[in-house]
Amino acid sequence: MADQGPDSRERPLVVVVGPTAAGKTAVSLHLALALGGEIVSADSRQVYRGMDIGTAKATPAERARIPHHLIDVVSPDQTLTLAQYQAMAYAAVDDILVRDRLPLLVGGTGQYVRAVVEGWRVPTVAPQLRLRRALEALPGTELERWLESLDREAAGRIDRRNRRRVIRALEVTLVTGRPFSAQQRKATPDYRILQLGLTLPRPLLYQRIDARVEQMMSAGLLEETDRLARRYGWDAPALSGLGYAQLGATLRGEATLEEAVAAIKHETRRFVRHQSNWFKPNDPAIHWFDVTEELQADERILQFVREWLAVSR
Repeated sequence: MADQGPDSRERPLVVVVGPTAAGKTAVSLHLALALGGEIVSADSRQVYRGMDIGTAKATPAERARIPHHLIDVVSPDQTLTLAQYQAMAYAAVDDILVRDRLPLLVGGTGQYVRAVVEGWRVPTVAPQLRLRRALEALPGTELERWLESLDREAAGRIDRRNRRRVIRALEVTLVTGRPFSAQQRKATPDYRILQLGLTLPRPLLYQRIDARVEQMMSAGLLEETDRLARRYGWDAPALSGLGYAQLGATLRGEATLEEAVAAIKHETRRFVRHQSNWFKPNDPAIHWFDVTEELQADERILQFVREWLAVSR
């Protein structure tokens, strides 16, 4: 994290959060273009190289117009810990501020956003490969029950379908002898933070999700999944993600393509409901904007940020 100084709280950081398919990329690009900003991704899948279609990364043209950070930083067969992400995010934000630009932290991964915004003191336990392999051999239900018995708070916060995170929480807890959640202390970061939340009526959001999945399929998501699996293998951490896992079943002959696409839509809707546990409508720290009418919402959000920046300076 950056060194604190007498004026550190005047250093602005704008955060854009919200569910998948709410339009965070479009809003953040609009803000960055208007305010001289740069985007720091807070998406746990966009960190992987080669996973472009399935993670809805900004296009090459968009990234040419606005600098993006923490995209394509590790290979799909590697693991990026929360501590590593947090350190990289703080470094990116500080670099942007030093150059007198506006940092925008943008994404839907709740742990990533909270770790940066709330200044979590994240456990830095190195990967324990032997222990991790033993945990990976256990059924998901057994892992969940074990974590529940050791750390009920962590078990309640982590998406149980995300085996990698359940295993990591168990790994840290077993190695240190202390609950994973108890080690995530907080230290207020040295930025003046504005959190913006994007919201849509749930039926419209679901329509957008379905349309986005269809667009990804048309753009070549099946081919992208096949290419990644051939290079890194199905055990690569990244290929457990939404879209890739379901299409993997098709490529392995375990499901039809129609079944896989339906499963992606269904699981994405479930994921949206999980995201709401991180970004709550009643959270007083988040300023929510209905983005049903996109153009009007863009301008309302831009004006809101301009007024906040004027006060902060």
